[in-house]
Amino acid sequence: MRLTVYLLLLLVAMPGVSQDYTSDSKRAIRHFEEGKSHFLHKQDEAAEESLLKAIKKDPEFSEAWFMLAQIYLDQQQPAKAASHYAEGVLAHPDEFPNGYLKLAELLYKIGKYTDADEYFRTWKELGVRDTRLQSKAMTLEKNLTFAVNAVANPVPFEPKSLGDSVNTEQFEYWPSLSVDEQTLFFTVLGPPNPELPTGRLTEQEDFYFAEKQDGNWTNRHYLGAPVNTNTNEGAQSVTADGRYIYFTSCNRPDGHGRMCDLYFSSIDNEGRWSKPENLGDVINTRASEKHPAISADGRILYFTSNRPGGKGGYDIWMSVRHDGGWTRPVNLGDSINTPGMEQSPFIHPDQRSLYFSSDHWPGMGMGDIFLSRLKDDGTWSTPENLGYPINTHNEEVGFVVNAQGNRAYYSTNRREGTDTDIYTFEMPERSRPTPVSYITGRVYDAANIKGIEAMFQLIDLSSGELVMESASNPEEGNYFVSLPTGSSYAFNVSHPGYLFYSDHFEIARRYSRLEPFRKDIPLEPIRKGKSIVLNNIFFDFDSYTLKEESRIELNKITELLELNPGMKIEISGHTDQTGSSIYNMELSQKRAEEVVKYLATEGIDPERLTSKGYGDTKPLSTNETEEGRALNRRTELKVL
Repeated sequence: MRLTVYLLLLLVAMPGVSQDYTSDSKRAIRHFEEGKSHFLHKQDEAAEESLLKAIKKDPEFSEAWFMLAQIYLDQQQPAKAASHYAEGVLAHPDEFPNGYLKLAELLYKIGKYTDADEYFRTWKELGVRDTRLQSKAMTLEKNLTFAVNAVANPVPFEPKSLGDSVNTEQFEYWPSLSVDEQTLFFTVLGPPNPELPTGRLTEQEDFYFAEKQDGNWTNRHYLGAPVNTNTNEGAQSVTADGRYIYFTSCNRPDGHGRMCDLYFSSIDNEGRWSKPENLGDVINTRASEKHPAISADGRILYFTSNRPGGKGGYDIWMSVRHDGGWTRPVNLGDSINTPGMEQSPFIHPDQRSLYFSSDHWPGMGMGDIFLSRLKDDGTWSTPENLGYPINTHNEEVGFVVNAQGNRAYYSTNRREGTDTDIYTFEMPERSRPTPVSYITGRVYDAANIKGIEAMFQLIDLSSGELVMESASNPEEGNYFVSLPTGSSYAFNVSHPGYLFYSDHFEIARRYSRLEPFRKDIPLEPIRKGKSIVLNNIFFDFDSYTLKEESRIELNKITELLELNPGMKIEISGHTDQTGSSIYNMELSQKRAEEVVKYLATEGIDPERLTSKGYGDTKPLSTNETEEGRALNRRTELKVL
């Protein structure tokens, strides 16, 4: 392997293969041959000593400089490698024209973008025609053009380490934040924890967490068994309600291959995490699956995999929870994935802003953070690099943004030779997601007040798009969801044996995790005489023409009747007292009839459907205010 790497490094600089060296000194050549032998036997210290002797005898011995550069590159000393490689190229510039390209690449990797750009231009001006290098040269040129411009136009950025309570001499990375920013989960690479049985690893990844008190992070805590084991666990993602954690683990006995799989664990009311479960063979394959990113409602899972059918090394894939399982994952396509490595996805609670790491889209180095937004047609926008100095020549991964969208957390080794730590910073305006608000409450039986594990959906009324789907807590019926501000939503809650609950609202201002929008939801058991208001049936003004937005609710009624084939219902129309009583009665009757007609066209037996207009005879509120009149204008469903 080392011989291959060395030959590639040397050949990329040389115009052709030659048996001659650039030195005529027999002593220098002898030392070089000794160094080469040590190098190929992985004896770096002895190789370095011999090569330095060769250079001392002949300071213009290019091949000795090149081999030293490779040793330092292998030792993760890229700056030292670049300086030594430069000595070799500049000692005999005419003999190593491709060396300028390699030198530009090395300088780019250590963030010396201006110098790299100059050497790249020199290589280009020499007109070297080497088809082996054209693809690499085109990629490097795009990266240098972007990087030089990014450094000249930096984005606002003041990173702050999370401090000694979180960061240590170990490697801390992959932050995962609770929606209230009060709890931080993260991955640590370090010695095996003494709380666990001794494993085979000298270093392993485990989960830790810290909590915020008075604006500061407390000393970190070990998450412990059964989530942490004596194998590796990392790259976690937590749902908005904090009930589920999804993560990567490798080489477990229940794995689907010899690589990494995705797992999940849930927490009970006593704060105990369940034994992790493998997500199954729909998600996991014999390839490697890692870096899960679960949507706030737990409905959509994004992850990274090198499975067949991808665009490159690792791609980002997506699966949707359906009927208790997961759909077959789909590749996010060319809008996101490239022939390079796309990793560490994070989907913001707005459900539309996807942040991820890539080493192929034009950027600053090893892996930059990008943002792509979900468009109305279901495709993703061209990724936007978050800019310099958020991104550097180092690898930036494990990036998350708080629910407000104004603060980010990520891991990076910002200083050469240091371990990876977790930082936070204020997000630049242009790269912020849509702010989200929070809704919380309790779903319960209207008859006995007991909590119900009900399914609930939030649907964008303008587009008909399902924004969120989740379930309330099975013990008490509590729920907690986040949703983007600025849109009107239909809110449907259902459970077998109950009439569904419907509402609609627009979140005009932002509700925080600490002060959420509160909505308790009583569900009526399906019994004769029980009725519900159909809050998402809409008509044109002063008309009985159904608006398109009504389809969401109409389809919900159809579903209810299909699930309960013995049910007969009355659809009733109601108005406020504006206009004459005769006109209101006629309008309400026609509106009720339009709903019944729609249900019949959907296959519901007309014998099960009755329409009745009540005009303004059954008000729910006063007709003296607009708010009261709005409550009185309604459509109801009653069980007959």
